[in-house]
Amino acid sequence: MSPATASLSEDFLTRAKDAAEAIRPLLAPTPILRNAHLSERYGADIYLKREDLTPVRSYKLRGAANFFRKALAANPDARQFVCASAGNHAQGFAFVCAHHGVTGTVFMPTTTPKQKIYKTQTFGGDAISVRLTGDTFDQSYKAARLFAQETGAVFVPPFDHADIIEGQASVGLEILEALDEAPDMLIVPVGGGGLAAGVVQVFEALSPKTEIVFVEPAGAPSLQRSLIAGHRVTLDHVNNFVDGAAVAQIGEANFAVLGSRHPAQVILVPEDRLCETILEMLNIEGIVLEPAGALQIDALRSFPPERLRGRKIVCITSGGNFDFERLPEVKERAMRAAGTKKYFILRLPQRPGALREFLDLLGPDDDVARFEYLKKSARNFGSILLGIETPSRENFDLLKARLDAAGFVYRDITDDEVVAGVLI
Repeated sequence: MSPATASLSEDFLTRAKDAAEAIRPLLAPTPILRNAHLSERYGADIYLKREDLTPVRSYKLRGAANFFRKALAANPDARQFVCASAGNHAQGFAFVCAHHGVTGTVFMPTTTPKQKIYKTQTFGGDAISVRLTGDTFDQSYKAARLFAQETGAVFVPPFDHADIIEGQASVGLEILEALDEAPDMLIVPVGGGGLAAGVVQVFEALSPKTEIVFVEPAGAPSLQRSLIAGHRVTLDHVNNFVDGAAVAQIGEANFAVLGSRHPAQVILVPEDRLCETILEMLNIEGIVLEPAGALQIDALRSFPPERLRGRKIVCITSGGNFDFERLPEVKERAMRAAGTKKYFILRLPQRPGALREFLDLLGPDDDVARFEYLKKSARNFGSILLGIETPSRENFDLLKARLDAAGFVYRDITDDEVVAGVLI
């Protein structure tokens, strides 16, 4: 490390420590706990940094608190603030607004889970106004910036600002303070990149030997695409399922920190597989995690066993604002990822006994979860939308073999995004 780089690193570390101390009235250090279930599975010491246990159930309170601290120090008369958020930044923003006795306006996508909207209003009370605008975070962001220009309200960025990054860096400081020795690996989620940019700088200064791995949802790989291109790129399409990390473009200040990383340091997590992890942590560990909060745990599945075995690994569970109205969707997607639920279009002969012949081909553990007559595809045949659940993916191989032997015509549409998106 050059003297100039070392000086910059020390300067950031000082500011991050100041931010960590300043936010203590709002937030005590969150626990970092060894998880026996995951540790046994991977033959490693897996620790969870429980950011889902902050007062607003995500790390976003940290950056917001630090930003407000500096903004009000620079302008004590500021009384109107505005932000854009997919949910977690909004709750941290509302919490800090109430703490300082100022008013705030929150722009959120229309697709934001109701639970996050409700909690934002709860934390802010009468001082907070929520405006649902656009289908994506980026559309809400543009609306919030325009509002700030028109009203003079102070815009509080969700991730792309030095003060936000410094506040989020307190997560890294707490990890190193709580552990007897530095971890071998740290797994960090990336959406806009504020948390990653802050934590990386802390570890580069205090624990440079720790391997840092970044995780993004497969449907929103803004960091990985930018690293491949060598500059920030804007994604043409974003899958909003992981709403806490679904950003079309990583922040400029954040990419300035992360841009030297290799694309291979980024793991992309499939959204359906992620649902398996959400359910596993809920059912086995009793830990409620939102999709973005479970990314880091699910990423462990992507490593070869020898890469994890015997190592001390920290996963930052970044948020627990899960809307339980989404549970049926999560279960559905988890079963599809596990291969225990499939959808077919079955061409059924229009004659007596044909349905009975089909039902007789089902195995003892196969359950018909959906049976919907679509139309007559020919004079003597009809099309059926069929959903089947079974405890083992191998059962589908047996079922297909029996269907083929009996001469039934069918099509597996489980992974056909176009057809399944229309019919299911």
